[in-house]
Order: sequence, then C-alpha cells, then structure tokens
Amino acid sequence: MSTLALTTAREVFDLLREDLAAVERELGRDAISSVSTITEIAQYLREGGGKRIRPTLLLLAARSLGYRDAGMFRLGAVVELVHTATLVHDDIIDAADTRRGRPSANTTWGNEKCVLAGDWLYMQAFRNALEERNFKILDLLIGLTQQMVEGELLQIEKLGRFIDESEYYDLIYRKTACLFSVSMQLGACLADADPIQEDALSQYGRSVGLAFQIVDDVLDLTATEEVLGKPVASDLREGKTTLPVIHALAHGTREEQNALRQVLVDGGFTRVTPAEVQQILLRNGSVDYALAAAARFAEQARTALGVLEESEYKRALMSLPDLVVERNH
Repeated sequence: MSTLALTTAREVFDLLREDLAAVERELGRDAISSVSTITEIAQYLREGGGKRIRPTLLLLAARSLGYRDAGMFRLGAVVELVHTATLVHDDIIDAADTRRGRPSANTTWGNEKCVLAGDWLYMQAFRNALEERNFKILDLLIGLTQQMVEGELLQIEKLGRFIDESEYYDLIYRKTACLFSVSMQLGACLADADPIQEDALSQYGRSVGLAFQIVDDVLDLTATEEVLGKPVASDLREGKTTLPVIHALAHGTREEQNALRQVLVDGGFTRVTPAEVQQILLRNGSVDYALAAAARFAEQARTALGVLEESEYKRALMSLPDLVVERNH
C-alpha cells in the first residue's frame, strides 16, 4: 500500500476514532451470554480483530447525511455481529484451521458448539437491531441474511466446477458485497435519507464490496501465508474458482487450463503446486486483469457519491475505495 493510502487510512480512522470506540463497547456488551461457552467463543472472535470496515461504512453513511445519534453505534455493532457469524459458519463449512493467523474457533470448541454460537450471534444482531423499532431496518437485515445464505449454498454447489464471470460476480455480491451495500443503506435509513441518496449509498457499498472481494481473492493467490494468516491459495484448494483463475482458464494454453482444472478436481495441490499456479496467472496477466476490475468498481463507488454534499465524511468515503484496492492484507 502506498504512503499516501496509509496516510488516508490513518485520517479515516482518526475521523471515526470515537465512533468506532463506541461500536467496540457495544460489541463487548453483545459478546456476553448466560452460557459461558457462547461468551468464550464470542469474545475470542472479537479479540481476533478485523478491519471493522462494515461498521466504518455505516458510520460514514450516517454521518455524511448529518446523523448524530447513538443508533449508528448499535447498528455498527449489528453489522459486525452478522459478519462475525458468517465467518464462524464459513470456517466450519470450509473446515478451516486458521482465521487471521489464529486457530479458527471450530478447531478449539468444535463444529457443533460453533454452529450454535454463530446462530446466537445472528440472533443477538437482530435483537439489537429491534431496539431501533424500525421495520425497514429489519427488512434490510432479513433480505441480507437470505442473500448471504443463498450465496453460501450456491458456492457449495459450484465447488470444483468452472464458473464464468457473471456467476462469480453474483456469488461475491451475495457473500460479501451485499453486506457492504446494506451497511450503507442502514446508515442512510437512520438518517432518513431520500430514495436517491439511499440508492446511491447502496450502489457505493455494492461497488466497494465487489472491489474488496476481488482483491481478497487476488491476495489469496499471491500473498504469503504470514500475511494471509492462512495457507496460500486456500480458495483454489477448496475448489473455489475466483476471478484470476477464471481469466487464466479463458486465456491460458490448453496445458495451463488443464493444470488449473486439475487443482479444482483434486481439491488440493497433489499434482500441481501453488508456485505453478502463480506462474500461470503471471504469464496470462490474470492478476492484473482482476485488479483492473477492482479498480473499475472503486471508480464506480466514487461516482455514486455525487448526490452527497461535501463534508469530511464524504471525503473519507471517497478515499476508502483506494484503500480497499491498494491493501496488501
């Protein structure tokens, strides 16, 4: 990431420092259950950190429209709880051993307890959202949950299979970008935004979310295990076809295409190494192709903000797409 981007990231954090601290306090309260195992799992997940990008988007959306009340802290915690619940369930489905450089919760507490803890986190999120006494907020969260569950099921159906770009974008919208979009909508909803503003912020969240996931998928194939906090090329090993692989399958030689398909069929690197995959992607310009797509979505996000009045919060929103595209972890 460039020095300019790092400076901007620091400025965004400073702008929201008190707001994000309030969200963290909400999350701390939300992690407590009368059942000690749930509290232990929830606190372990919270201590794992994370970028808190979804609460950040919600806070910036609300603030950019002039909202100042505590509802944004509560809903900021809600979207982070929903995100955390999906991570717990994803790790179980993927049989993941690590998450952010630490043992995944299911390796410590087992799948059975973690499935139920993930369910509890979802319900805790909805319980907190209910305090706003706003049916539109609940409707957004229900639609979001359905989209994310459908995305997970569709991905399972497509494991080990070639998918095209339209299928890929549909999957990453459901699994990732939908939550970014709804986070923006929730901020707009709190601020009583007009339909044009809400739609623009929703489109912004969608575009940033798509860019975020594309970069995530690129890093999975190109970064080191130390940076990722998990094995390199985990997605391909699990049978997931991401944008760089889709491009290489469409533009590589027959030998290169067969090598990539072999990994998908084998469900691992038994006959083709990660280094060989990286060379195939490099030769075909597949990583550059994916990053160019992420950059286009970043630009779409910035364009969507034209309906907002100028403010420090709008400027922060303008800078976030670049932070997403330029990040290295």
